[in-house]
Amino acid sequence: MIVAIIQIKNFFSANIILHFKKVLDQQDLKLSKKLISRYKKRLEKEILDRSMKLRMPQNKFEEIINNNDELINLKKALERLEMKSGPHE
Repeated sequence: MIVAIIQIKNFFSANIILHFKKVLDQQDLKLSKKLISRYKKRLEKEILDRSMKLRMPQNKFEEIINNNDELINLKKALERLEMKSGPHE
């Protein structure tokens, strides 16, 4: 009887810990997406602001934004995070 109670307790503890980890993982994913998105927007704004100061044509700074390696990597990271978090967000 005591062994059965201990097994039940261990089972529920493991499930609670597993659920807690899933919740934390989802929170981590949300926070990561949020931080990466904010950084990406700041970087795009910085490129736009500098381009405006230099009086570059719009198509040129759009080209810079579309071909910037760091922005490309940020977009890929956001896509991967989106895939991990699933369709429910």
